[in-house]
Amino acid sequence: MALLHVNFFSDVLGKSTAMYVILPQRTKHQIGMAGVRPEGKYPVLYLLHGLSDDYTIWQRRTSIERYVADMGIAVVMPDADTSFYSDMVHGRKYWTFLSEELPEIVHDFFPNISEEREDTFVAGLSMGGYGAYKLALGTDRFAAAASLSGAVDLPVELAREDRVKANGELWNTIYGDFNTVKGSKNDVLYLAEEKKKSGKPLPKLYMWCGTEDFIYDLSVSAHKRLNELEYDLVYEESSGDHQWKYWDEKIQTVLNWLPLGMKE
Repeated sequence: MALLHVNFFSDVLGKSTAMYVILPQRTKHQIGMAGVRPEGKYPVLYLLHGLSDDYTIWQRRTSIERYVADMGIAVVMPDADTSFYSDMVHGRKYWTFLSEELPEIVHDFFPNISEEREDTFVAGLSMGGYGAYKLALGTDRFAAAASLSGAVDLPVELAREDRVKANGELWNTIYGDFNTVKGSKNDVLYLAEEKKKSGKPLPKLYMWCGTEDFIYDLSVSAHKRLNELEYDLVYEESSGDHQWKYWDEKIQTVLNWLPLGMKE
């Protein structure tokens, strides 16, 4: 594999930002790890960070580079600050950056990455799990999306008095009046309903959450609604709370679940 630390300028954000990119590399003599690079263009996974982290976190907390070495897939790990993958009312337009500008930059920098929907996937943890579903359901770019301990049913989180005390200032910065999130473009389940009505191809979905996680009920309610909407959803839960020892394990499950037509 090749690991690239990419610093670049975003016109949408009006600032420099950064991402890690893992690219497939065909290797023969690498000790302890095989390297695979498919012929032609290769698929891509956009891998999103959580609220307290940044674009470096998946590389620092997991062995993601090793996990994908024999899969022939690129991994793009962008930065979203604390935006909840949204165009912030009092901040920068991270939704526009991630949903529109970033894919154009990625394909401009790395033309061997496929632009086809069936080769494009997104996954994330916590805030990034919400972001992954928002990107998959709010655009037509992604064939599959995975959420690990994701704040998928965000209106449930915003309705909790204890969470508002903890994050009320952040919610106001992002959304202004955060009571308007339900039924808006920042409501993932609303996006799922609209996507279903549109008749467009629906993304495959994967969801995992630990049963001791403080946002477990957000996964339960999202699972129920997505089942009602008849999405192709793999839902798993097991003992665990909100920490990396579970996400490191479950990202491997996600990689095996991805519908990779060229995976060996």
